[in-house]
Amino acid sequence: MAKRVGIEVSLAISEAVKLANVDAIAAYPITPQTHIVEHLSELVADGELDAAFIPVESEHSAMSVCAGTSAAGARTYTATSSQGLALMNEILYIIPALRLPVVMTIANRAISGPISIWNDHSDIMGVRDTGWIAVFAENGQEAFDLSLMAFKIAEDHRVLLPISVNIDGFTLSHVIEPHEFLGQEEVDKFLPEYKPAVQLNPDAPVSMGTVGIPEIFTEAKKCQDEVLKGSEAVVKEVFAEFGEMFGREYKVVETYRSEGAETLLMTMGSVSETAMEAIDKMRDEGKAVGLIRLRLWRPFPVEALRAEMVGVKTLAVIDRAVSFGGTGGPVASEVRSALYSIDQAPYVASFIAGLGGRDITIDDFIMVVGQAERMAAEKEIHQYKMIGVRE
Repeated sequence: MAKRVGIEVSLAISEAVKLANVDAIAAYPITPQTHIVEHLSELVADGELDAAFIPVESEHSAMSVCAGTSAAGARTYTATSSQGLALMNEILYIIPALRLPVVMTIANRAISGPISIWNDHSDIMGVRDTGWIAVFAENGQEAFDLSLMAFKIAEDHRVLLPISVNIDGFTLSHVIEPHEFLGQEEVDKFLPEYKPAVQLNPDAPVSMGTVGIPEIFTEAKKCQDEVLKGSEAVVKEVFAEFGEMFGREYKVVETYRSEGAETLLMTMGSVSETAMEAIDKMRDEGKAVGLIRLRLWRPFPVEALRAEMVGVKTLAVIDRAVSFGGTGGPVASEVRSALYSIDQAPYVASFIAGLGGRDITIDDFIMVVGQAERMAAEKEIHQYKMIGVRE
């Protein structure tokens, strides 16, 4: 039976992990994800969750443990942020190559230096090519729902890949919001018991992580890439099934008031809700402006994005990370590539904002729309514009 609960978003994620009946949790604390694993340790210690809670000496060790427990057939979970994610980097590549369906929450936080504990997306962008599925939540309810869906997506035998659920650090992780919790029986109907396709077992030995000589390495990476791209279909299936069962619908690309819009803002994460207010204000003033949000970051939803570009003349992409020395933010660069070959492609304007936790206000979004439209009218060739730089 569903119930409505006012709770910190981090703790709601922990409750979702409990409802998923995980078998193993490897954990190391780092701000701002610590509350998630702290609460899970309490749930295990109090007997509310029958799982192995494995405290380790670093994030590198945490992800190494996840590799081992998942390979042994355990439903496996971890969480991290920022420098912790960077420290996991070596093992992040190995997990998808071994087809291990680990689920990880990333409480997104700026990467040093200078040292910052506040939110942006530089941590997840630094690992975008590791081979993980990556989804973004805009609020606490979405973080709860996506955490449950993540296990079903990752463990599907057509996928068998790890997945990260990204939440904005502090902006979401430490905020108390109302959540609609699902009952255990409801979750059990949605999320079946994990049955690994292959697992380490001394009674039936298998080899994992063997050497890839040059004659097979390219083929192995091609296979890995095709499986990741193919996972988008499963993501859509799981989103649809969740919507049918619980009434909350998700799409890999979502829009807000985009009907007839000639200019679209593009966002990911919690800033999307502020952007919606900006769109409402501009729409009330008669401007043909809408919002498009990326729910799925990897695999990149090319066709779903292209489908939303009909009639759009200008697309203003808000990145919350810098691609140093590049031609725009990482999301904007991806979007330009995806839209390059379509007929009447919109002008893609790249903006970088909200670094290190700096606020992006309604007025900022309105200003971005105006700048993007002027740049499009002048066919300005540019790299990107950084919002909020103090001269």
